[in-house]
Amino acid sequence: MPATTQGRLLATSDIHVRHPDNRAIVEAMRPGRPDDWLLVVGDVGELYEDVEWALRLLADRFAQVVWVPGNHELWTLGRDQTSLRGEARYRRLVDLCAGLGVLTPEDPYPLWTGQGGPARIVPMFLLYDYTFRPEGTSTKQEALAAAYEAGIVCSDESVLFPDPYPTRDDWCRARVELTRRRLDACPRDVPLVLVNHFPLVREPTRILRYPVFAQWCGTELTADWHTRYNVAAVVYGHLHIPRTTWYDGVRFEEVSVGYPREWRSWPARRPVLRQILPAPTGEPVPPWGAPRDESAAAAIRSGLATDRVD
Repeated sequence: MPATTQGRLLATSDIHVRHPDNRAIVEAMRPGRPDDWLLVVGDVGELYEDVEWALRLLADRFAQVVWVPGNHELWTLGRDQTSLRGEARYRRLVDLCAGLGVLTPEDPYPLWTGQGGPARIVPMFLLYDYTFRPEGTSTKQEALAAAYEAGIVCSDESVLFPDPYPTRDDWCRARVELTRRRLDACPRDVPLVLVNHFPLVREPTRILRYPVFAQWCGTELTADWHTRYNVAAVVYGHLHIPRTTWYDGVRFEEVSVGYPREWRSWPARRPVLRQILPAPTGEPVPPWGAPRDESAAAAIRSGLATDRVD
């Protein structure tokens, strides 16, 4: 099927608009073509009003915005206008998106018919279950103990509530099962673009400066989804290490903007909107893609992979 529009499928994540410099980046985001779609892959902000501001702005500019939640949108903070927790907070954000015309993991998976299509866009909300454990640990309890001993503990432990689920990993397993059933029902004749805030495989977390942080970065339950299904690309964020990698022949795009202290550290400017479809051709512009040399690899390890206690 030929493309029916000239639009491109673009993506960004971890825009953290509570930072004025990041808010300015979002204010400058515009489509290159009238038919461009934008995937917003979580961590827009912590406060409901900030999420609303950013999604409303982007929905007014792009032909279609697709949002998936990160961990920060799910935080319950005393200074927020809503005190909802857990599933109720997530559903409030879904309702917000419905009013803005923004698609979410609760909507039917939309068909992309622009350049590089057709492809079915699969927005997902999966969380994590502490199975990306640090070396030398074999249980969630051991992994958490190692994190507390190292002083590297995600803020989710105190402000991301799983209500009505007993734990965040219980919530994760429920979301994984729900999403797996929907994926199993997808026809295999149209390739999928899987979109989730957290990486679907553990490999991208191997370069984190603090390996104990990986336990808040995904679940082993999705390790084979990129090969189990007909997948054209996987899009994620969370790690604040933007790059293109390939696993089992499938392209993975980490599309974070990150905090100002992080993106300012890059020696070369990078696009804040990553093209997903059509698939980029030629050599990616640094820092997108694998580091070209050891100095670039070191910049990832010592720059973006630090200070992930967010």
